[in-house]
Amino acid sequence: MTLTCREWEQLKTGDDGLTEREADRLHAAATRAARRLKPHAVLTRTRDGLKAGQTVGILSVPGRTVEILPKIDRENDAVRKALIRMLAVALDVRIAAGELSALDTQRRDLLELLARLFADRLLAAVRRGLPRRYIAHEDDLPVLRGRLNVTRQVTHLAVRPDRLACRYDELSEDTPLNRVLKAAVTRLARLVRAPANVRSLAELAARFEAVSDSPHPLREAVRLDRTNTAFHDLYRMACLFLDDKWQSTASGDADGFALLFPMNELFEKFVGRCLKRALAPGAVRLQPGGRHAITDADGGLLFAIRPDAVFDAPDRTIVFDTKWKKLKPDKEDLGVEQGDVYQMLAYSRAWGATRLILLYPWRKETSDKDGPLRQWTVAHSNCALDIATVDVGAPDKVVATLRDIVDSPGP
Repeated sequence: MTLTCREWEQLKTGDDGLTEREADRLHAAATRAARRLKPHAVLTRTRDGLKAGQTVGILSVPGRTVEILPKIDRENDAVRKALIRMLAVALDVRIAAGELSALDTQRRDLLELLARLFADRLLAAVRRGLPRRYIAHEDDLPVLRGRLNVTRQVTHLAVRPDRLACRYDELSEDTPLNRVLKAAVTRLARLVRAPANVRSLAELAARFEAVSDSPHPLREAVRLDRTNTAFHDLYRMACLFLDDKWQSTASGDADGFALLFPMNELFEKFVGRCLKRALAPGAVRLQPGGRHAITDADGGLLFAIRPDAVFDAPDRTIVFDTKWKKLKPDKEDLGVEQGDVYQMLAYSRAWGATRLILLYPWRKETSDKDGPLRQWTVAHSNCALDIATVDVGAPDKVVATLRDIVDSPGP
C-alpha cells in the first residue's frame, strides 16, 4: 500500500494502517538512502511516526511504500505530472504532453508512472528491433571467416592444418546499450505492482533474453549516435533507475527500494536547463568554475565559487542562483537569508555581473503570479539584485517566465 505526503509533512502511525514496525523499517531504509544523498534528510523518526524532509520521490519496503511529493500548490495528480516533467527536463529526456495525459496519475505513484512511461517507450522501440552493433571476434574455425590472424596461425596453429585463426565481426544484440536497458527492465520488474507494468516488463524481459546481464551497467561503454537515436532518451531514463546518486539498494529486493531526489538539486538542474532554452544559444553556462573568493599572499586561489548559471551577453552579465526555499512576503526583506545575499555579492565581484537574480519557487501566498518580485540595488554599485519566482507546478511555462524575468527592468 502506498502512502502519499508532501515535503515536511508528517506520516503518523495509525493513519492508513501505518504500524510502528513499518515506520521503523521505512526510517531505516531512509537512513540508508540519506547516506548517498548527504546532507539531505529523507524521513525523520518522530514520536508519532515519520516526518518528510526536503527530498521527494519513492521509498519502499516490503508491504509499504511512501511517496513524497514536492510542496507545490496543486493537487497530487498535477504535482506528479509536474515532477515527472521537471525530471524530464533535468535529465534531458523529451516527453510529449500526450504521454503525460495518458498516465493514470491519480491512481498510481511516481515509480509506477515512471515505469509505465519507460516500458511503453521501450516496447515501442524494441518492437521495431533492438539496436545492434558489429562485435569483434577471434576464433579457430575449420573454414576462413573474415581475416586470417597470421601470427596465431603460424605459431599456435602451426600443427593444426584443420583450423584457421580467424578475425571477424559479427552483428550482435549483446551491446553495452542493450545491457543497460536490460538491467533497468530487470530492476523495475522486481518493483512494480500495476498489472499493465508487470505485463509490459515481462514482454521486455523476453525480448532482451539474448542480451547478457551486466554486473556494472552504469560502467558500460555506451555509444549514443545516429544509429540508435530512438534509444537516447530511453538510455537516460534507464540510468535514472540504476543511478546510485538517486536511489539506494543495489538489488532492489527485500531490503526495499528508494528513488529519491533532493528538491534543491532538482530545482537547480531544472531551472538551469530552462535558462538554456529561454536565452540565446550558447550564452548560458551552468555552474561555471574558475573563479575564487580569495587570493593568498603567494598568489594562490582559495574558496572556489560556482553559481548555478551565468548569462553572458555583449552588454550585460547576469548571475543566477536558485533556492528551493519559502519566501515571506510579509517581511521587508522577503525572508531572503543573509548568507544567500552575501553569496550573490561574491558572485557579482567574481564575474563582474551587472545583475543578480535569485530564483525561488512560486507559491500563491507569496504573490498573485510568478515572475519578478522585488529588485534591490547593491550598495556602492550599479548592480541590481532581483528576487523572482517560477511556478514549477506549471513546468511548461517556466521557460517563458524566465525570459520575462531577464527582459524585465524590475518589478
